[in-house]
Amino acid sequence: MKHRILLKSRMLLLIFIKFVKFLKFIIKFIIKFLFITSLCILLYAHLIEPNWIDVNYVQLKLPNLASEFNGYRIVQISDIHVDKQTKKRRLNHIFKIVNQQKPDLIAITGDFVTRRQAKFIPKLKATLGQLSASHKTVAVLGNHDYWADAEKISAVLAQTDVLNLANKVYTVKRDNAMLHIAGVDDVWMKKDRLDLVLQQLPQAGAAILLAHEPDFADTSAMTNRFDLQLSGHSHAGQIRVPFLEPPLLPALGQKYYEGLYKVGEMFQYTNRGVGMTGLHLRFSSRPEITVFILGSRE
Repeated sequence: MKHRILLKSRMLLLIFIKFVKFLKFIIKFIIKFLFITSLCILLYAHLIEPNWIDVNYVQLKLPNLASEFNGYRIVQISDIHVDKQTKKRRLNHIFKIVNQQKPDLIAITGDFVTRRQAKFIPKLKATLGQLSASHKTVAVLGNHDYWADAEKISAVLAQTDVLNLANKVYTVKRDNAMLHIAGVDDVWMKKDRLDLVLQQLPQAGAAILLAHEPDFADTSAMTNRFDLQLSGHSHAGQIRVPFLEPPLLPALGQKYYEGLYKVGEMFQYTNRGVGMTGLHLRFSSRPEITVFILGSRE
């Protein structure tokens, strides 16, 4: 009887030892798997996705657009965020893709340079001038531009033939039809003067507003004067879990943080930007160049 009990005890002990060994193997495998997976994700987020530019084509029929502007192409980029890590060849590559879209108008919605990185403004000056649109390249500044050096960045825009629409309106004419491109200066820095924009804006013709911070759409839509607002700022979270909302979004970029929305009667589009802040990583938020192909409702 004692012999049987001892035999069973030994068998149970052997089973337990094998189970512990198997459990250790599983734990080691999981740790290795997680380490390798994390390393692959990190490499992807640092080397691949930031350079995997998404050229996104958006066809929009604007309520007040005249038929003369059917097929009008606006190419939007945003949040270039020039800093120490920005290479001129990357800027050249981005701007080359923009030009390849054959834009009638190029719209840049702020954050040319990252905060406290003013000494790298010459990189922007050396590359921005290659942008080419049949009508004009227009822009507004973002909060980071003010945290860097808004005066110097504005000077670079002027030197490279980029029109700074800081609370101003630029009008494109085709025959007797007009398309108005307006801009507000940075909302975060309380530089926006929508009242001045509305004073300059003619009653006739479709109107598109450039505003760096997308959540300003709640204000601009209330005027019932703009067909479309173009924004950036949010980077769509920059680092996010696929299919889930971004865990971190900036102030004034939390409601309309990515893509196309309808705010009242106005379209709002938020571009994911081409640059990065903080960690120079992007995950599930590819850099974006947006090509708008406009149409009338006639």
